[in-house]
This record gives sequence, C-alpha cells and structure tokens, in this order.
Amino acid sequence: MSVTIKTVQTKAEFKAFVKFPLELYKGCPYYVPNIYSDELSTLDPARNPMGKYCKTRKFLAYKDGKVAGRVIAIINEIANRDWEHAEVRFGWMDFIDDQEVSRALLEAVIAFGKENGMHQISGPLGFTDFDSEGCVVEGFDDISSFALKYNYPYYARHFEALGLAKANDWLELRIFVPKEVPDKVVRASRMLKERYGLRVRKVSRREVNRENYGQKIFDLINRTYSQLYDFTILPPEVIDGYVKTYLGLLDLKFVTLVEDAEGKLVAVALTMPSIAHAVQKSRGYLFPFGWWYLLKSMYWKYEAGLELLLIAVDPEYRNRGVHALLFNDIIPNIQKGGFQYAESNAEMESNTSVQNLWNAYDKELKRRRRVYTKEI
Repeated sequence: MSVTIKTVQTKAEFKAFVKFPLELYKGCPYYVPNIYSDELSTLDPARNPMGKYCKTRKFLAYKDGKVAGRVIAIINEIANRDWEHAEVRFGWMDFIDDQEVSRALLEAVIAFGKENGMHQISGPLGFTDFDSEGCVVEGFDDISSFALKYNYPYYARHFEALGLAKANDWLELRIFVPKEVPDKVVRASRMLKERYGLRVRKVSRREVNRENYGQKIFDLINRTYSQLYDFTILPPEVIDGYVKTYLGLLDLKFVTLVEDAEGKLVAVALTMPSIAHAVQKSRGYLFPFGWWYLLKSMYWKYEAGLELLLIAVDPEYRNRGVHALLFNDIIPNIQKGGFQYAESNAEMESNTSVQNLWNAYDKELKRRRRVYTKEI
C-alpha cells in the first residue's frame, strides 16, 4: 500500500505527531522519550519563542492506515542570515524501517523548502542548538542521555540511500569520575585566581530570576558558540524562555560560574543528575507519578550518571585553562553525590579544544551522531 503524507493541522494530528515515537520505540531499552508537555510547547509555534524566527510545517506519514513516520520542516531565518545559506532543516524525524516512508517524508520537507526559496536540506536539526540534533550512527547499545535522543541503526542507512551526505559529526563521551581532583587542575585553579583575579561563584534561584544571571549565562553561550556549525544566536525573548525552562529545572548546586575581578561572567558549566531512567519509567508524562520520579532522580536518589549539559568560556579567555576552575568546583560536588561517571553533551569532532578538556580523565566514546545535508 502506498504512503500518504498529511500536513499536521488538527489537535488530534498534533498529538499523534508527538506520541508516535512512544509506539515506535516501545520495548527499546535505550530510548528515552521527551517530556510530553515540553514537546507540545516546543513544537507549537505560538508557544515556542523561536516560532517568531522560523517557518515550520509538520508532516505525518501513513501506511496501511497507521502512522508510520513524522518530520518537521524548519526554516531558521536567524541561522540562514548569519551563515548566508538557504537551508531547510528536517527535525523530529522518526519512521518505521521502510524506505518509501522515509523518502516521502524527506520529499515533503524538500517541497516545503523549495516553496520558500531554499537550496539545501540539512538534518536532523532543531529550532536551535538546544534541541536534540544529529542522527546516531555509532553506539546503539547504550541508553541515551535525556538531552540527546536515540534512534534505530537503520536511520543512517535510509538517509544515505536518499542521497544525503555527512555535514558534521558530534561525539558523546562518558567520563569517569576521578577519586581526587587532578593535581594540575588544583594548581591551574590557584594560578588563574592569582594571575587574572578570577573567582568561582554559585548563584541562587533569586539571582537567576531577578538579577539577570540567566541572561548573562546565555549571552556568554552566544559568544562562545557563535562560530560553531550552524549555531543559532539566541534572541532575548528566546533566552528568557530558556532561562525559565532550563535554569528553572536545574539544581543550582550543579551550576558553576567563573567571574573576573569586575564581576563579568567569563565561564559557566551547567550539569545535572541524569533523569534518563526516570523519564523512561514515566514514558515522558509528568502525571500521575512522572513528576515524582524526576524530582527523586534530580534531587535525592541520584542515578549513576551525571549529564554535562554545556561548558562555555568567553573567547577572551580561551586557551587560558579557565576550565580548571570549573572542574575544581564540579568534581567535589559530583563525588559527594556518588556519581560514577559524567556524560558529555554532543561535541563536534573537529572541536579538539573541547575534547582535550578530558585528557586528564578516564573516558570512552559512548556515541557518534551525524547531521546530513544535500543540495535541493
């Protein structure tokens, strides 16, 4: 039976779009769903602040009367302007192992892109770099982190068969917690304080919400990552949304800041206890008991792993070893929590300066993920 593509228009179709992965990955021990309520907000242009800067269209694929795949086409006007390209992104793409389905979904995205004057298709990508991006191409036998999504091995085969080629790879690392803070980290921290007048500080919920520290953190992220592959500079209203979503969720004892003598923020590390198993248990729903599983994993009974969401260092202080101050604060905290390892967020394989941060620690490659592209 042929594949039918429908544009998502009704509430029922929207819910089917969000829920499809729960059926596709049912019984898969490595898949961690998104929080259902968060997905509804992220994928609704009226509720996602990036909706003002993106043109989007969601598609569902049907085969034999059932949903067989989904995808969202995204034209990110900020990224297209800053990177001087005409790119339509495909994101949230999931499908059964059927080439007809994956082809029909990508053709729908391409048609949407051409309607809007685009000349290139790339993905999997989201609205911004804070959405999960990349297709897993290596490392299929381990549970996903919460921040980065898992996919079946056949996805890459489908993309390549459809003429898409590698645009960029990211690596996910598992870093094992040392018994002691490395001596060179301690020494470097002392030197940085003396030479540059840098200091480590923690922030309270009040400071994040009322003293503009949330904005400062994301301004620093914009400065740090602006030159990385297809990065989207976050506008103020988008930052406000992320401050509420991300910093409102985190236990702030796992947030480390570094300031200079004038109080300027020059480095930040955002980490959080893993909630992967808790989200699996709740299947992504906060009610009736999902909220309890999440709170317990985040604040009281930690899982074995910690997620390193991001590290950002002001370009002015790049290559001065400022990360040592971050690690000198982070390591004792995660030792106290009894964590066995920390998992990095996706790191560009070409970004050796970031990967070199982990040379003093025992580590292993957990997963490789890839963004694909082609001209249209």
